[in-house]
Amino acid sequence: MCTVGDLLTERAVLGVIATLAVLGLFVMLCRARRVSTSVEDAVMDMLDRMSKASSDLRAGLTQEAADKATPHLREMLRCVAVAITDEEGTVLSWDGGANDHYEYLRDTVARAINNCHKEHVDHRKLGCELQGPCSLHSVVVVPLVVEGDVAGTLIVVSGVASKRQIRMAEETARFVSTQLELEVVQKQRQALAQAEVKALRAQISPHFVYNALNTISSLIRTDPAHARELLQEFAEFTRYSFRTDGLFTTLSDELTNIDRYLTIEQARYGSRLTVRLRIAPEVLQVVLPFLVLQPLVENAVRHGLAKKPGGGMLTITAEDNGSEALISVEDDGVGMDPDRLDDIKDAHQTGAHVGIGNINDRMRTVFGVEYALVVETAPNAGTKVILKVPKFARNVLPNLNLGNQLTDEPMTSEQPAIRA
Repeated sequence: MCTVGDLLTERAVLGVIATLAVLGLFVMLCRARRVSTSVEDAVMDMLDRMSKASSDLRAGLTQEAADKATPHLREMLRCVAVAITDEEGTVLSWDGGANDHYEYLRDTVARAINNCHKEHVDHRKLGCELQGPCSLHSVVVVPLVVEGDVAGTLIVVSGVASKRQIRMAEETARFVSTQLELEVVQKQRQALAQAEVKALRAQISPHFVYNALNTISSLIRTDPAHARELLQEFAEFTRYSFRTDGLFTTLSDELTNIDRYLTIEQARYGSRLTVRLRIAPEVLQVVLPFLVLQPLVENAVRHGLAKKPGGGMLTITAEDNGSEALISVEDDGVGMDPDRLDDIKDAHQTGAHVGIGNINDRMRTVFGVEYALVVETAPNAGTKVILKVPKFARNVLPNLNLGNQLTDEPMTSEQPAIRA
């Protein structure tokens, strides 16, 4: 099945192809005109303008985005004017001269939209009533097709009619369409990421909430002060886990929430659960996908230590590794046969292992395939899950309104539960 990540890669390839096509035609156009500057300088200018237009168009087909993109497109094409319309033919932006001629172009634009095909018309067929020479000699209207539908049109007004100019208009429209498609795919990618976070929340509920409330209720009569403390920890845990804003968080905030989780689990398992924490302070502000560590800790407790007679130790490590942070969640529990790893890859869909496949997919989607989870395990030898997280990644920003954070003091401890 094709994933959003696959679509993004495919669209990126299409974007490169469209860019190279426009660039190649532009080079030929420059040579044909024998411009005074070198072809190399013209190509560099072309690449610069294409880069600027790309970033503008990634915001979607809006008036603001069109206003920013059309000047760059007009300079790329070396034409009289460039305009962009929406799917109804309404002009979003017109950069250059002859803008008073749009009234003569309405029928041409409508045909391009309705037929999903380029339209080319010269000045003689426009019914222009201008006395004297007109800067508009040729017009090409190319539909902008996004996900199979016409999202608008690109209008290229030229002072001369030529096949090269028509072809340049077509390739530029394809370039614009590809940027708009990438914007759609990015929105789909964000929606998928939000859906994956919701799936993790849904798994937290049945696996943890019931046992937490049961533990708290059992302490109400025997130790009400402890019960109140656990109830507060539970409230903060759920507030963080079920928040609606932000797809990313800091390692500091994720560890704080893990502290709440383990405090409640410690009340349930007692001395059977021991925690060792080794956190380098310089990686506390590293940004990672929201709810990427807590499910791994939950798996270690539920599937590794809870099934081991006498319990065991959970070790959470985060260390500096140059441009990355190395984070691991390790238990000395029952472990498993490494051959079963492929079996549990999608086990998050049934609840057998909370979020393993989900987390792996999110890490690969956000940071790249080289950031997939690494799992080390063997029967009766425990399990260790390792994550590599880049310190800096494009468009990966934390939500900054989560309240408490861990201090920047180095942490090395061995204790029944984590304390912030």
